[in-house]
Amino acid sequence: MTIDVESCRLIPTESHPGAENMALDEIAARRAADTGTATARVYCWEPSTLSLGYTQQPKTVAWKWCREHGIDVTRRSTGGGGILHESTGDVAYSIVAPSDAVPSDLLDAYELLCTPVIDAFASLGIEVDFASEEQPPIYEPSCYLRGINPAHDLVVAGTPERKISGNAQYRQRDAVVQHGSLKYAVDPDRLLNCFTTEDIDSDQVRERVATVEELGVTDLTDMIDALEGSLVAFLGAEPGNWTEAERAASKTLTTEKFEAEEWIRHREAPA
Repeated sequence: MTIDVESCRLIPTESHPGAENMALDEIAARRAADTGTATARVYCWEPSTLSLGYTQQPKTVAWKWCREHGIDVTRRSTGGGGILHESTGDVAYSIVAPSDAVPSDLLDAYELLCTPVIDAFASLGIEVDFASEEQPPIYEPSCYLRGINPAHDLVVAGTPERKISGNAQYRQRDAVVQHGSLKYAVDPDRLLNCFTTEDIDSDQVRERVATVEELGVTDLTDMIDALEGSLVAFLGAEPGNWTEAERAASKTLTTEKFEAEEWIRHREAPA
């Protein structure tokens, strides 16, 4: 089973600042709503970025530390905790489709749209599945340390299961956006230093978070290629790219919304 669309384009893997990555997802949603065309993409982050969940409180962020260490901060349109997307440690994807092409039930939609992510891990020899049960939070403001949710968290089997991918959805203008983070590598101290917590140690991060690198994949490019290949196979996606109009709209949206302090700190979108 896959999404029911007439056409789907795969955008070549790109690296962008976090605010621009979030703007591009929203631009793809506009296209899906207006034309019925789906968009899939794999992307990286340059510079490293802390993306905040939609309802996340600014007081949980170590703003000064992030600024001093060259980490951008933006806010997603999806919920959940903050994610430190390291330039060489985190790979993201998004699948954007017309809402009528995706199950209306949220759990069914996650099960469907996470299929190519699970397939990508499998092609790398890593067995990943939805969490079998809930796990309590270690630190709620962090996506990878908050409580594990079997609905949308992908884990590596073990005792306990360890999270390797977080996924989230939002619906906008008759379109569905699902994007997610796949953890290639993690520096526990940098992850923790992005937040204001002082009572979590690096061992707790390692016990909760699994990475592709530790599981034997030594080249980030292999992970990107696997994810691109699984998206093509699952969606029947054809190579495509952003139009000039989409790139121009994305730059405007980046500046007016996803880079704006009103959005990042106060969740106030431009009128």
